[in-house]
Amino acid sequence: MMNVLNDEYFMRQALAEARIAADEGEVPVGAVIVCNNQIIARAHNQTERLHDPTAHAEMLAITAAVDVLGAKYLTGCTLYVTVEPCVMCAGALGWSQISQVIYGAADEKRGFQRYAPKALHPKTIVKQGIMEEDCAEMMRQFFRQKR
Repeated sequence: MMNVLNDEYFMRQALAEARIAADEGEVPVGAVIVCNNQIIARAHNQTERLHDPTAHAEMLAITAAVDVLGAKYLTGCTLYVTVEPCVMCAGALGWSQISQVIYGAADEKRGFQRYAPKALHPKTIVKQGIMEEDCAEMMRQFFRQKR
């Protein structure tokens, strides 16, 4: 049976990255960037490992994707991320001119939709709630273990 490359498939890939983050003691956020139906970048939070508060999954994925493409813009690309991007990441995604941002779980406390809903490029399409429960449950489990 052939793998169907759809939103759920790519979100599963982002969830796999989030699991790596959790295993490393990082907040479990994972991201993949897709161009022409192909994953060109994978990343997960690495703020602890790199001692860098900007080392969010989205930021690392943007850097990897532009490196692969050899261009500073991600027009024609889609970011799949397990949790709604924060304001910092949304700003970077806006500057990258990414075409689509698809996220699983909303982030009520830190999400860009609440604080900077216009941070993305005006043409960027946003979809939310893809595998929302799986993404939210991974965050809940992580923070339950931390407390």
